[in-house]
Amino acid sequence: MEQLIAERACERIVIDFVHRLDLGEPASVAELFTEDGTWSWPEGDRLVQGRDALRAYFGSRPADRLSRRMMSNILVTVTSPDTATAVSYFTTYRVDGHTGGMVPPGPPVQIGTYEDAFRRQPDGTWLLTARTLHLPFGGPTPRAGD
Repeated sequence: MEQLIAERACERIVIDFVHRLDLGEPASVAELFTEDGTWSWPEGDRLVQGRDALRAYFGSRPADRLSRRMMSNILVTVTSPDTATAVSYFTTYRVDGHTGGMVPPGPPVQIGTYEDAFRRQPDGTWLLTARTLHLPFGGPTPRAGD
């Protein structure tokens, strides 16, 4: 039962991450990480470490950006009573310059995977310790109306 609870808690973080980016306050994704947590994109040579840096990084998202991410194939592996990993697929639809209303559909701007590491906290909650982005398909973010 403990394994199922851990798997579900980690899966919830994966889903909560994209909900916060797309529908909530992007800077709040930092709260899903440990204090020393990292987000990295090796191919883009980006590494963001620590909650304050994560808050600033994700909070710098353009205010006129409209995005929706589709998460799938979330596979959580509990590696010990206090650690877990996950791999998940994502597809990102996104435009900048959104001023409201519906936008004509276009192709996704990103299709990739996340590799995650989680650690259970002393209070029993789970948090991300590391998230690594792998982006085999990607392109520029279009502007609405272009």
